[in-house]
Amino acid sequence: MKYSVEHALQQLPGPAGERFVPVLRYGSMLTELYAPRGHDPQQPHTQDELYFIHSGQGEFVQGDDRHRFEAGDAFFVPAGQVHRFENFSDDFATWVVFWGPPGGERE
Repeated sequence: MKYSVEHALQQLPGPAGERFVPVLRYGSMLTELYAPRGHDPQQPHTQDELYFIHSGQGEFVQGDDRHRFEAGDAFFVPAGQVHRFENFSDDFATWVVFWGPPGGERE
């Protein structure tokens, strides 16, 4: 199956103002396109996550660390870790992939 950023962006914002759209689910895996505007209100998640930055630039706060990002960058976030995007451009959009058991996988 093919999923495009352009198609997903056309579905935003969602009916309740959501800035994410689920595009693929298989077993414990869920892939969404996430495109917050203005600020990123997310809280830590119960599953491990991968972010693949599609467009835009800004800063990614992960625990006590802060990373500059741009299109093409990727981030891993273990389950339960505080994280958010800050100071991001208006065209910011990222794929996010959640997977695994609640609490995350162990190495």
